[in-house]
Amino acid sequence: MDLGLLIQLVSGAAGGNVAGALIKGQSLGVLGNALAGAVGGGLGGQILSALLGAGAAASGDLGLGAIIAQIAGGGVGGALLTLIVAYLNRTFAK
Repeated sequence: MDLGLLIQLVSGAAGGNVAGALIKGQSLGVLGNALAGAVGGGLGGQILSALLGAGAAASGDLGLGAIIAQIAGGGVGGALLTLIVAYLNRTFAK
């Protein structure tokens, strides 16, 4: 497994749990937040890398800037997907 992807998955899981803590009434639980966050982190990090053209991160050269970009992309992507899944869960549960 690529180290950059692993960083994105872990930071996405953390971002998902932070987002879940912010929406206490609609949280998916620790495991649900972590799973949605990890998926969102992987997707968000890959999209951010593609948009920013993070060639150095893609080639395996993980400098400090590339690691920060992986953490930011993964965390934000994880939080966003967790919020989207929680909203859909609340909407369709009615």
